[in-house]
Amino acid sequence: MDTRLLGRSGLRVPVLSFGAGTFGGTGPLFGAWGTTDVEEARRLVDICLEAGVTLFDTADVYSNGASEDVLGAALKGRRDNVLISTKTGLPMGDGPNDAGSSRFRLIRAVEQALRRLGTDYIDLLQLHAFDAATPMEEVLSALDALVRDGKVRYVGISNFSGWQIMKALAVADRYGWPRYVAHQVYYSLIGRDYEWDLMPLGDDQGLGALVWSPLGWGRLTGKIRRGLPLPEGSRLHDTARYGPPVEDEHLFRVVDALENVAAETGKTVPQVALNWLTTRPTVSSVIIGARNEEQLRQNLGAVGWTLTAEQIATLDAASAVTAPYPHFPYRRQEGFARLDPPIAG
Repeated sequence: MDTRLLGRSGLRVPVLSFGAGTFGGTGPLFGAWGTTDVEEARRLVDICLEAGVTLFDTADVYSNGASEDVLGAALKGRRDNVLISTKTGLPMGDGPNDAGSSRFRLIRAVEQALRRLGTDYIDLLQLHAFDAATPMEEVLSALDALVRDGKVRYVGISNFSGWQIMKALAVADRYGWPRYVAHQVYYSLIGRDYEWDLMPLGDDQGLGALVWSPLGWGRLTGKIRRGLPLPEGSRLHDTARYGPPVEDEHLFRVVDALENVAAETGKTVPQVALNWLTTRPTVSSVIIGARNEEQLRQNLGAVGWTLTAEQIATLDAASAVTAPYPHFPYRRQEGFARLDPPIAG
């Protein structure tokens, strides 16, 4: 498994990482993702480690802490061989301090996550959402204290807008506090909004993308075909409604292109969709999930081979949409190139 630097840090992460949202699943959303118990989780972790997938991502809000519980049990005895990423900030209860990124909440959330995960440090802690009610100085000073105490190694964010990230980085630089090095983002062939603002920001400021839902909320699993109904019993009936809407014609155009490239490469539709993401600038790791061993092994087959330039161009063209203001395509035309220097990667 290839590794990449996580943003502008010295931490190397595998190009594929494992998302533990299926672990201990309960409720309408997480229960639909999966209900993996500890025994099953250990087997999936075994397969990941055999393949070189050493980064495991979770969050306190996943099944109200059950995902962290199951992941911690599955990793018992091999903590030194893995990297653990978790997130906090979304509501964990109805109390006035059960959500957000206040110093009170962050310190308590980390202590609780450490207990559930059965570890004394978190490799990457990410804020799961922007907290507009808490001053950034309070948020970042609390993260600094957690890093200095050895409870957190690196910090990042998830689902932040560009201005929120830049303001936070400015505050961090002003006081010499840890900078965010990762941004966990939604990005897929049917959801390329990340490219308009957040990708160039990540390139400029050194934030590596950790991609969640790389198969577009299950729409790019190969189970959706033009003119055919969803398979009976598919979890897409439950989970797709939680994700951003996608027009049918756009989805089918992308799926058609994926099927053509899959036929050329001898790979599956989801393997091609995942591989395309690994070619994108600023992407440090693509988070894959699996409810069982078969799904995991299929997703692991997304790496170890290369799409041709022509195949990438086919996928790019099929998935392209008109960018909103102020990202009009004319800025990419000849004469405007100096306004948009190329993104590294």
